[in-house]
Amino acid sequence: MLVVILLAVFIALLFGLWRFHRNSNSLSHSVFLGLFLGVAYGLVLSVLQINIDEFLPWVNIVGNGYVNLLKMIAMPLVFISILAAIARLEKAAMIGSMSFWIISTLLITTGIAALDGAIIANIFQLDASSIVAGEMEIARGQSMIERSGDIADLTIPGLILSFIPTSIGGTFAELASTSMISAVVVASLLGFAALTVNKNDPEKGGLIIRGIDVLQTWVMELVRFIIRLTPYGILALMIKVIVTTDATAIWQLAKFLIASYVALFIMLIVHALIIMLTGRSPVAHFKKIAPVLTFAFTSRSSAATIPLNIDAQVNKLGIAKPIANFSASFGATIGQNGCAGVYPAMLAMMIAPTMGIDPWSISFIASVVGVAMIASFGVAGVGGGATFAAIIVLSTLGMPLELAGLLISIEPLIDMMRTLVNVSGSITSGVVGNKILGNKTQAEHFNKVDNESTQYS
Repeated sequence: MLVVILLAVFIALLFGLWRFHRNSNSLSHSVFLGLFLGVAYGLVLSVLQINIDEFLPWVNIVGNGYVNLLKMIAMPLVFISILAAIARLEKAAMIGSMSFWIISTLLITTGIAALDGAIIANIFQLDASSIVAGEMEIARGQSMIERSGDIADLTIPGLILSFIPTSIGGTFAELASTSMISAVVVASLLGFAALTVNKNDPEKGGLIIRGIDVLQTWVMELVRFIIRLTPYGILALMIKVIVTTDATAIWQLAKFLIASYVALFIMLIVHALIIMLTGRSPVAHFKKIAPVLTFAFTSRSSAATIPLNIDAQVNKLGIAKPIANFSASFGATIGQNGCAGVYPAMLAMMIAPTMGIDPWSISFIASVVGVAMIASFGVAGVGGGATFAAIIVLSTLGMPLELAGLLISIEPLIDMMRTLVNVSGSITSGVVGNKILGNKTQAEHFNKVDNESTQYS
């Protein structure tokens, strides 16, 4: 009976949100209403200590279902958008320029993030020896040690080779952690082939381009439909976050949690400064991408945020579509400011005192920053996000991996903010790329690639 009542209230909230969304012209307002309702309902359930074991699976249908839909459309969206962009390019060299500036921005900001994390960890005097390990923490540490074998033989040549797909079908099936980058490679190659056909045989080339246009229109219509579901997904995800948060564990590790949020918030300020240097207003920038960051925070998935990321860059920030697609795709796998920058650096600083290392040593901090930048590129080759970034950094520095398991109880809450910062960094790289490459000639050319309106309201 209790499950029926809880479910009835949940459905009523969804219906009310639907009525508001239908009458509102702003997706942002609907998203934030969904966020508020989710937090409020989750707090009520937590305060009343209601058993939600049977209720939560119904909430997951909406929350996890929405995340799954976004993951589903991420691959075809990136593929067709990049294919359409390249098929219409006049100079193939533009692709190299876009990739260089976007990846460079991601790696540089990750280095800054690592330095930020190291300094904040030292200011807060984080020390792993002061944290008592329970069964979960010990198990997590052992798991990290076992998984470290997956990256033992990781090399830069091997990483680059992993980006080159062996099967188009396997790429679309996302059988590897580098599938998104592989999809970019496949789309680029097919785009270059379309350019060649169009040059040698304009009649057949015209047919190919028209076919790409039809397919792109089809995919974009699917994207529109799914993004309209964002407010409902946010509502369900926030209910799950609130009711599954362990308040006791958070209190025990509050110092590290607060330090993490401070460091991650500082990275948002760094992004704001970079945005300002490009001639844009940071306040207007973050206001426009707020719904995207909200979803990143609640879903904890950079990959699932790709469709929202691209939409915000193109339609809210005016970023040329090819640049938006490249920055969103690369930003979900390379140079993640939160997962590969701030987090492993803070872990290294926290573990350093247990090994007799001075965490304020300039040489040690420089080593952490350098390794974090390399690891931020290597994570894409092995998957696992922040966990593998931590493994790479700690292993390279000769630090014990088992101590990293001490944070498992607050990992979800840290991961929420890490993902938000990852996505913000991805969007920032798109803004930088657009500023550098977006002179009048190139901007006009890029925007001719796809001038179809994709406003999702």
